[in-house]
Amino acid sequence: MRLRFRPVESSFYDHFSDSAQHLVTGAGLLAEMLSDGADREAVALRMREAEHAADETTHAIVKQVNSTFVTPFDREDIYALASGLDDVMDMMDEVVDMVLLYEPKVLPPELLDQVELLQRCADLTATTMPNLRSMQSLGEYWIEINRLENAGDRNHRRIIANLFSGEFKAMEVLKLKDIAEALEGSIDAFETVANRIEQIAVKES
Repeated sequence: MRLRFRPVESSFYDHFSDSAQHLVTGAGLLAEMLSDGADREAVALRMREAEHAADETTHAIVKQVNSTFVTPFDREDIYALASGLDDVMDMMDEVVDMVLLYEPKVLPPELLDQVELLQRCADLTATTMPNLRSMQSLGEYWIEINRLENAGDRNHRRIIANLFSGEFKAMEVLKLKDIAEALEGSIDAFETVANRIEQIAVKES
């Protein structure tokens, strides 16, 4: 195993864990946004606040990189992982905003399947992120995220097929297709995070 000096500095790992917890919050708000009887304006406001908090954590990571002489792993990987986590939050915020602005009349139940996958990705990421400290037990994470992303792809194809089945009016199809694609993009963004963690683990092994 390659030996490297690592500073006694836990803030990077703490910040990454915080970023992952923001995703759990965001996925929960997204699920609430798509639930029956949701106060969409109130949920959207809370999502904007959560997204702002996630941005603050990302900024803290960047500031820490810029002020630390020896980082726990490569600087470019820290930047990329921080950016990837922030991208997931941004994309979930986009979905919430779309639902608020588009005001779809009906939300197909298959969309909830995608949100459930997002919540599982977020929970798994939050559980796994502390393992960056030891670089242990990370392989199961990216394997499972890849499996969930594949499930999301299959769900997305079924959603699109249903939208074009003739059951929905043309304007509703356009609205729901945008929402469905943004949901799929959010799941894909989790896979980008998992790929970055895999690259970091390989470098540090």
